[in-house]
Amino acid sequence: MKKALQLEELAMLILGIYLFSLLDISWWWFAALFFSPDIGMLGYVINKKIGAITYNIFHHKFLAIILYLVGIIFTSEIFQLIGIILFAHSSFDRMLGYGLKYEKGFKFTHLGEIGN
Repeated sequence: MKKALQLEELAMLILGIYLFSLLDISWWWFAALFFSPDIGMLGYVINKKIGAITYNIFHHKFLAIILYLVGIIFTSEIFQLIGIILFAHSSFDRMLGYGLKYEKGFKFTHLGEIGN
């Protein structure tokens, strides 16, 4: 089952790359922004609860899809870009086993405990 989930996340990452290719934005932006959603980890500096909330906001695919659709509706490449980056990055993270976080701590995710 784990391999099937990883393949599914890989397919979503490829979808994000494809959607980016439809934008009129240079590829270096994709590379430069790809890890920017990890800024959500800074919440862990405050405490585990805030860290989980901020991390999950920056790694939630529903939010990514909503932002992308807002970009489509209002023909805003910036919103499309933000949505695509959030979506592709989240898929990449989940492919590697980094899921949405529980308040218990960074290594406790909806995909299981990191490192096990």
